[in-house]
Amino acid sequence: MTDPTPRPLQRDTFPAHRLMTEHPPVLHDPNKRIVFEVACPPGTVHEGEIGYSRWPTLPLPDAIALDGAAERVEVRASVYEYRPATGAEHAVQWHVNFADPRLFTAYGTGLFAQDEMQVAEHPALGALREALHARRWATLTEERGRATPVLVTGVERRCVVQIDANQAELRPAGLYGNKFMLAKGEAVRRATVRLEPPTKSNLIAIAALRGGRGAYTAREIGYLLATAYSGFRAAVLESGGAPAVVHTGYWGCGAFGGNRVLMSLLQLVAARAAGVERVVFYTVAAGGRAEVGLAVEKVRRMSEANDIATPAFIERTLAMGLRWGASDGN
Repeated sequence: MTDPTPRPLQRDTFPAHRLMTEHPPVLHDPNKRIVFEVACPPGTVHEGEIGYSRWPTLPLPDAIALDGAAERVEVRASVYEYRPATGAEHAVQWHVNFADPRLFTAYGTGLFAQDEMQVAEHPALGALREALHARRWATLTEERGRATPVLVTGVERRCVVQIDANQAELRPAGLYGNKFMLAKGEAVRRATVRLEPPTKSNLIAIAALRGGRGAYTAREIGYLLATAYSGFRAAVLESGGAPAVVHTGYWGCGAFGGNRVLMSLLQLVAARAAGVERVVFYTVAAGGRAEVGLAVEKVRRMSEANDIATPAFIERTLAMGLRWGASDGN
């Protein structure tokens, strides 16, 4: 019999200032140190407590109600803005971290993909990883072939790093991905804007599959659906009875080479199954709307039958013949 009250594998609360003092982020890349200097100048006081929990893969429901899934999406042609969903300011806002199986593993390096950008703007996440290592706790979002989503609550966002291409600001090709480590220090300093006061974010770290080829298999689709569902369901449970909004984007579609239509579709369906009230989907630029728009349309067609058995949903998704893409090298 399924446990009606899932419990995390690990849970603790960390006073933010103590965390940053005792386990400061370890930054190997000089440009990452510049971002940190702007975000956390000497004398910075880190407020509040940071909640941490790591969850097992949660069992998928036997059937998924798709009604409304296609209508509960707000698309934004930008990177994460960290502002509430329109008309849902009362809800608990959660932002997906496009995680590696090793939590925040490259945060101190010169890489600046979605995961590393999020840690740079929320520097206490690096300190959290160091504290978990000091405890010898597993810093994994996947273990033994099973997803183990990590949720972080109340972490301060202390800066914004502008990654768009801007010749006048010394970043002609932008700063995303591998371009960050090649940028001049002055360009990084100009691109980093300290937030005063800082805001606070809640994060869901989930790792997508990587490096597949050809058409997706039923096993791959099922794994990805279960991963997204587990992270989103944990967020709903951690929202204290308030509605939960999930902010996400093309999860697993950069370095991991995922298919944008499939990864959008699975997140929308997982969110509906998990009880998420709204999804805010970021496409970086206006040109990125097409794939999520196609995913929304596919979900809308499937929702005509309303409830669909989970194995049948996986089979219908498999029949779409969606294929893996290629890594973008970031």
